[in-house]
Amino acid sequence: MISLIVNPIAGMGGKVALKGTDGVVDEAIRRGARPVAPDLVRLFLRELSTYPEARSIVFLTGPGPLGEDYLREFGFHFKVIPMEIHHREVEGVKIPDTTAEHTKKLAREMLGKVNLIVFAGGDGTAKDIVSVVDEKIPILGIPTGVKMYSGVFAISPEKAAEVLVKFLQGEVKLEEREVRDMDEEAFRGDELKVKTYGKALVPVVEDLVQGSKEAVKAGDEGGLEALADAVAEEILEGEGIYFLGSGSTVKRIKDKLGIDGTLLGVDVVEVKNGRAKFLVKDATEKDLLSFLDRNPKIVVTVIGGTNFLFGRGNQQFSAEVLRRIPRENVIVVATPDKLTGPVRVYTGNKEVDEELRGYIRVRIGPWMEKLVRVV
Repeated sequence: MISLIVNPIAGMGGKVALKGTDGVVDEAIRRGARPVAPDLVRLFLRELSTYPEARSIVFLTGPGPLGEDYLREFGFHFKVIPMEIHHREVEGVKIPDTTAEHTKKLAREMLGKVNLIVFAGGDGTAKDIVSVVDEKIPILGIPTGVKMYSGVFAISPEKAAEVLVKFLQGEVKLEEREVRDMDEEAFRGDELKVKTYGKALVPVVEDLVQGSKEAVKAGDEGGLEALADAVAEEILEGEGIYFLGSGSTVKRIKDKLGIDGTLLGVDVVEVKNGRAKFLVKDATEKDLLSFLDRNPKIVVTVIGGTNFLFGRGNQQFSAEVLRRIPRENVIVVATPDKLTGPVRVYTGNKEVDEELRGYIRVRIGPWMEKLVRVV
């Protein structure tokens, strides 16, 4: 038997620049957020339904939006763990009134009953599950959160389906992976605090399951400084609108441009006459959409460990934003230690992702570029 646990509010803070959803669901909705997890779970189940092996699965799941609704929609066999779920309405948006305790209760009920827990959520959901099951049951994450820095997630909902099938076929290896989470309150204040909360057994298939987020090593400091100097100088030599992404590499460029940019958010600046002027600090998807008629350029880096360019921690760069920005307007900067293989994109839109795939030039030094494959 396989478990499916869905955190129905996971990921709502991403596009609206809240960098997480814990404790800020109401604020996310007020900023225009809508649930994203249900559609990503549907992508997982739609892909899973294409495999003949999947029809023999019996899922153990939560009621309604915690799993039952989606399994019923796709005709899978399932058993429901009884649990009372209430809903509430915020700004006209009806959402399940769920907490971490719902996730933990479901996980407790899975002990001794399932061979694998598949869950839809982010780092917080992974932390809640592991706090209950430890390494007694393997877990696999369908990535629906904002950050997802733990090494327990498939690289996409569709790939999660493929990993599950390979698990059923006995073609995976179980690895011990760290479950990590950030202090979201500090994160929203532009401070990076990451803690390891435990370890989980994860069914790993190469290129289908991501690694853990890694910090930039101290030894890269000199190279990072020189790279930031060179890129900032070139930006100031031109004119136009720039969307400056998150991360320490791009933050260094923001500093060189003379703006008090965010470390963990997306900032919008206008460059004119050799100066950078702030237009929006910590921009939302809606903010970015409002500048698309001005032919903006994007400056982003690669997340170390996970190798993601778009789709982890910068959901403001949504499919709607990226489909309207020419590929040549995407400037990628990264120190060489981050380029451990192909880089990944996942917007949830196959056409947009396909447009971004192929080879892209990555600026790795003041006078050096590297062609890197985007998958």
